[in-house]
Amino acid sequence: MAEERFEQSRTRERNLGMELVRVTEAAALSAGRWMGTGDKTRVDQTAVDAMRQSIDGVDMNGIVVIGEGEKDEAPMLFVGEKVGNGSAPDVDVAVDPVDGTRLLANGSPGAIAVIATAERGSMYSAPPGVFYMEKIAVGPAARGLIDINAPIAQNLAKIARARDARIDDITIAILDRPRHAETIKQIRDTGARIRLITDGDVFAAITAAMEDYTGVDVLLGIGGAPEAVLAAAALKCIGGEIQCKIWPRDEQERARMKSEGIDLEQVFTTDDLVRSDDVAFAATGITTGDLLEGIQYFGWGARTHSLMMRSRSGTVRYIQARHKWRTKPGMILA
Repeated sequence: MAEERFEQSRTRERNLGMELVRVTEAAALSAGRWMGTGDKTRVDQTAVDAMRQSIDGVDMNGIVVIGEGEKDEAPMLFVGEKVGNGSAPDVDVAVDPVDGTRLLANGSPGAIAVIATAERGSMYSAPPGVFYMEKIAVGPAARGLIDINAPIAQNLAKIARARDARIDDITIAILDRPRHAETIKQIRDTGARIRLITDGDVFAAITAAMEDYTGVDVLLGIGGAPEAVLAAAALKCIGGEIQCKIWPRDEQERARMKSEGIDLEQVFTTDDLVRSDDVAFAATGITTGDLLEGIQYFGWGARTHSLMMRSRSGTVRYIQARHKWRTKPGMILA
């Protein structure tokens, strides 16, 4: 009997990962139709609708921890919403139907659809009104060596030594924002290389951790707090590391956070953001980037390129799929 329960558990976990890929495929296939239209609202809503429809059939009893906002702000995939068909396992769910909405709307590279799950109660949910975090993320080689409070030059020197490289061999991904002017100057002073990105720092954190696959070694800078949790889920699977601190946008927000007892000096580690050791992560490319190919549409259907990872096994799978329409374009086969 014990062996039977163990085998059922293994089967359920294995199937959950594949089902998560189907969820991101559905979001990507629907949202990809709006590539280059400039309509960010339509891009996001189309992806949400498709992901919501697909996620209902997943074998899990999920609660959205990272989603499209609170219930009053989002009709679907809101924080606290129950998703899945109600069967085991009980999990937290983090979703970003389009990481890089602006990228997709503009037809730029690197937009992906993302979902992650972890054991119930293990994912960090930022307090209301916390929107941004300062971040540093690296791959397995530099895990345990970084310190978000240390000078940038010191961190980059440690990362370079861990990679058996020079600092000018290291490439840092950072969002192209005015708030990063001083950080970019400090990076340049070290001689390290910089890749400026317009959006999509979940994608950037993953590429920084995929040491044998991309040309990025570090993610630095300030980005969304929800994206930090999704990045932590991915890095749990890869063996990388992320550290974050809550970042107030102005002095008024800083004062409010302090009055609410929010510790602005607290360092959130990978394990603080996702405490579970049983994490599943899936992403599907929408526009072609460094890690995943974008959606290709044909008269007969479409091709997708997805990534699936699990923390327990450390397995990373790349999945190329062909989707044939049943009767007409726009109808997606799971």
